[in-house]
Formats: sequence, C-alpha cells, structure tokens
Amino acid sequence: MPLGIRIFLAYFLFVGLAGWFVLGTVMDEIRPGVRQSTEETLVDTANLLAELLRDDVKRGTLAQGRLPDLLRAYGQRQPQADIWGVRKQAVNHRIYVTDARGVVLLDSAGEAVGQDYSRWNDVYLTLQGRYGARSTREVDGDPESSVMYVAAPIREGERIIGVVSVAKPNRTLLPYIERSQRRLAWLGGGLIGLGLLVGGLLSWWLSGSLRRLTRYAQAVSAGERAEVPRLRGGELGHLAEAVERMRVELEGKAYVERYVHTLTHELKSPLAAIRGAAELLEGEMPAAQRQRFVAHIDRESTRLQHLIERLLNLAQVEQRQGLEERVPIPVAPLLEELLQAQAARLQRNGLVARLDVDGDLRVRGERFLLRQALANLLENALDFAPAGAALVLSARAEGRAARIGVFNQGPPVPDYALPRLTERFYSLPRPASGRKSTGLGLNFVQEVAQLHGGSLQVANRDDGVEASLRLPLD
Repeated sequence: MPLGIRIFLAYFLFVGLAGWFVLGTVMDEIRPGVRQSTEETLVDTANLLAELLRDDVKRGTLAQGRLPDLLRAYGQRQPQADIWGVRKQAVNHRIYVTDARGVVLLDSAGEAVGQDYSRWNDVYLTLQGRYGARSTREVDGDPESSVMYVAAPIREGERIIGVVSVAKPNRTLLPYIERSQRRLAWLGGGLIGLGLLVGGLLSWWLSGSLRRLTRYAQAVSAGERAEVPRLRGGELGHLAEAVERMRVELEGKAYVERYVHTLTHELKSPLAAIRGAAELLEGEMPAAQRQRFVAHIDRESTRLQHLIERLLNLAQVEQRQGLEERVPIPVAPLLEELLQAQAARLQRNGLVARLDVDGDLRVRGERFLLRQALANLLENALDFAPAGAALVLSARAEGRAARIGVFNQGPPVPDYALPRLTERFYSLPRPASGRKSTGLGLNFVQEVAQLHGGSLQVANRDDGVEASLRLPLD
C-alpha cells in the first residue's frame, strides 16, 4: 500500500474517531443541557409565584381571587414567538398550588383541585424544606411524554404554609433540542470533512513529493538524465539536496574512471603514430620523406587536440542534469550564422547551400549548446558531401515541436551503421580522406537534444542523408 494512502488512513481513523467521539459526546449533552436550563427557569418562576401567592394562601382566599381567571387566560394565550427559527404558538406551563398538607388548592389545568399531592416528590420534598422536583411520564413507556415539575415553598416567616409547582412538558423542548443537534451535526460533519480534506491534501502532497524523489533516485540509478526535484518543506528539501550531492559524488568518481579508460584507449593510436614518426626522424632520410613524417606528426597531434576538445565538450554536457537557461531562440538567424562561419569551406568545395526556414520560427533552450549541436551536424554534412553537392538547412513547425534538418547530397549511410551513429567513438570514413573522425560529434548532438527534451534522427533520403533535431517550440 502506498505511503500516502497509509498516512491518510491513519489520519482518517484519528480524525474520524476523535470527531465521532467528540460529536457524539456533545450531542448527548444537548438534551440534558437544555433540560437543566429549563429547570433553572422553572425554579425562578416557582419562587416568583410563591411570593405573589403568599398573602392569598395565608388568608385562604386563593380560590376566590382573580388568580384562577388569570391562569385560565394565561393558558389560552398564543405568543406567536419566533425563537431562533422555532415557532412558539402556545404557552406550556401548568401551575398548581397546595396547602401545608399537600392538598391542591388551585390548578391551572382544572384537573386536580382537592386532590392529595403530598406524595409527589415536588410537593413532598418542598414541605420538608428541601428542593422539590420530579419528572413524570404522562404515557407509560414513552420517554418523550415526561413532564418536569419544580416546586417552591410558600412561607409565612419560617413556616411553610403551602407549595406552588410549575410544570413544563419535555416534548415542548424537543424542537430546540433537535434544531441544535441538526446544526451541530452539520457543523461537526463539515469540520470533520474539512479536516479529512486537509489530511488528504497533506497526504497527496507528501506522497507526491516522495514519488518525485523516488523517480529521481530510480532515474539516477538507471543512469538516466534527471533533474533534481525542487521540494518545498524543510526535511524533504534537505533530503533532495542530500540525494543530489550523493549522486554528484558517485557519478563524478565513476565518470572520471570511465573517461580515463576511454581516453587512454583512444590516445594510444595517435601517440604510437607520433612516437614512430619521431623515431624515424632521428635517422637520415630524404627531405621529402622527412616532410611527410612531419606532416604525419602534425596531423596526429591535431587529431589528439580535436579528440580532447570533443571529450571535454561531451563530458560537460553529459554531467548536466538540466539547462542553465531556457530562452526563445530564432532559428533562421542561427542557421545563417552557421553558414557564414563555413562560407570559406563551402566555396572551396564548390558546395551549394540554401536555407528553407519559417521566418518567425523560434525554439526554447540554451543558445550556446544548440549552436554547438547544429555546428556539429553541419560539419558532418560538409565532410560527407561530394564536391558540387547541395546542402539544405530547413526548419518547420510540427505540432508543438520544431524540426530542424541538415541535408547533404551524397552516398547513403550503410544500413548497419545507422543505429550506431550516435555511439561514442563510432565513426565512418570520410570520402575525401578515408579517415575517421573522433566519433563524438553525433553523440554530443544527441546529449544536447535530450537536455532540451528533444531528439536526434539520422536517415537516408532519396539522394542524400538528413540529420534532424526535434526541439520544443517557444
């Protein structure tokens, strides 16, 4: 299982379980919290009524006063109140008053006058000087039918002469409880969802960064060119830098060792030729023969110089993991500049060169490297073009890439050689001299093309050979 998914699952379980526990606990606390608040209000109401009714109870005139009519009028009121989105259309309090023996003197519901309520907890406890309250179900087995009763003593001095009880059905609290639970459920669900989204994004970012770093390490281990990922975030960024430093150190050692072996092998032949010619020059010989050996030494030393220069250029490109700049480069002026640089050789060999380029075509890359790569292709074309042949430098847009071609009339490349042309030190004899080149030019061009995200192709055409570069358009 990918690390990002494992991190997300762990985060999901933690946030989900924590959210479920907290949300469930808060939801369970809403109902008793609302009832506790309501009970506190009933306590205040009962004590207020106890003070208001004290004189009537003491005189025994409670039933003859205006209070029964007031309570009946109170029970018929329709408040039409909008309480936080809940419509209240009726009053729900029941009020009854008992004497010091617990006998009901007054009942706003008109049901219990004359009945003995001394055994109900609200009356019983209050008559004993304690806090009296009870909750009684109107329908057996239905918890939603319970009614909350809170009582307060009616005192004459220190003596309790009666009890007033205020009742409220719990079902009238349900709309407020359910509304709070719905709002809390939506809010809690939203917060949990937001937390999971943040966790998912964090896991995606972390796993994506690790995948980029893994792909980079795999590419490096496979010997491919790869650019170190730019990762934000302390430890991951430091890890990427550490992997890059390790790659540079390891590749540098292997690279130097490989190139020392290669250079040693390639230098043996020209050095042996120079040494042999120098030994022969120590003896007596005709001037013409001496001149031939001197020319041979000069030619082989020039070959050594070219070999070393090409190896240095190739080493610089192969060690790169990316371009130093990416700027728009007009193709037509660049090709014209290359032809101007080879004007003397073109004239000397009687070659006819022409440009076939879209005037406003631009590619994106590093100008210095592209100039070197195209110069290599042009030199190859000049080497293999017979006297009087035609050279065509073309450039066309193909989709989202530009195709830059260097065509020369001449004999085709043998089929066996086509797949090997970009191999290091592989070269075909030049028609004019019969000698091979360093075999590093096309390998250098291929490296430059890959650095730019492009490709190199060499193919035979009807009357010649064309090397083409595909590069990203600007």
